[in-house]
Amino acid sequence: MTSPSSILEVRNVAVQFGGIVALDGVSFDVPRGGILGLIGPNGAGKTTLFNCLSRLYVPSSGDILFDGRSILGVAPHRMARIGIGRTFQNLALFHRLTVLENVLVGAQTRGRSDFLSNALRLPWVRREEKLLEDKAWGLLEYLDLAPVAHLPAGALPFGTQKRIELARALASEPKLLLLDEPAGGLNHEEVETLGRLFRRIRDDMRLTVLLVEHHMSLVMSISEHVVVLNFGRKIFEGLPAEVQRHPEVIEAYLGSGH
Repeated sequence: MTSPSSILEVRNVAVQFGGIVALDGVSFDVPRGGILGLIGPNGAGKTTLFNCLSRLYVPSSGDILFDGRSILGVAPHRMARIGIGRTFQNLALFHRLTVLENVLVGAQTRGRSDFLSNALRLPWVRREEKLLEDKAWGLLEYLDLAPVAHLPAGALPFGTQKRIELARALASEPKLLLLDEPAGGLNHEEVETLGRLFRRIRDDMRLTVLLVEHHMSLVMSISEHVVVLNFGRKIFEGLPAEVQRHPEVIEAYLGSGH
């Protein structure tokens, strides 16, 4: 059973693709209400682990507990409903839809309507649609996206598209937010702004953040705890300052000559 202080437990998770071991018995906890950074060189297994947490991959062995219950029997399309939201390294927006419509896609995961109810336009369905649209507009205001709400998402700058995807993930009201390379493609100033935004989101919305990121300054500035992977194994976990000084972490990133 998960302790009250942990929202997620990764327990001896292994993933194999044929003869390739992508994850080799990885275990760690994600503290409830915290920001945990997951780092490692290219090919370390970070994205593989994220895909296990999203149920896109099935572990060869081990278990993953969310709020005390295994997620391995949960269908991938149900993950948002149980409280896990995600952004993607490669943006997964609907480019021809407006910004508002993209965010409404995320909000719909909290809706109760079905095909027949929608077809009949029942009064409660209209009330629910209004509530979801109000929620979407609130997120657009919060993330400074309201001025572009009715523009196609694909026509906007890359940094703006990153915020749209974040808004869509937040629209599902997650307890745990998985951020996959959110700083990729952003400049230094945008990365600093993003770091402040993630802390504000965590505090204002009282959620937990698990961050995979190559941008070390972002990870070290906002993470309260860091887990380091290399060649599919966890090689260290601890406070950001401890991670930066650890010899095995330095070797993984810089080579044994450093």
